[in-house]
Amino acid sequence: MKNGILTFIAGAFFGAGLALSGMTDPLKVTAFLDVFGFWDPTLAFVMGGALLVFTTGYFLLRGTLELPANPGEKISSNLVLGAILFGIGWGLGGFCPGPAIANFGALRSESFVFVPAMALGMILVQRIYRIDG
Repeated sequence: MKNGILTFIAGAFFGAGLALSGMTDPLKVTAFLDVFGFWDPTLAFVMGGALLVFTTGYFLLRGTLELPANPGEKISSNLVLGAILFGIGWGLGGFCPGPAIANFGALRSESFVFVPAMALGMILVQRIYRIDG
């Protein structure tokens, strides 16, 4: 029960931060990725803020966190290919999963195409590669 409450609170903070910072707007995201056009660096400040909070929390909790058994695992071709596909989808749509679902909940029309397509991509890859989860 306690874990569920903490997860809910973390999700609420995440959603509120996305909305408040404007990161649920796909135009803002694509403007960040347009480094040779009308570049908007504000996403870098959001990512920097998240990194600062994570780093602080990590060093405060590092003795109590359950870390992966093999953090030095090699970078696999699946990881690289997945990152490339994620980046293409993010760049073309201006959505990554968190903001896409937030926009779906806010009834933004673009998300009605993006979220089902994202779910279909996840399902197909899980079945093709027989990934559990």
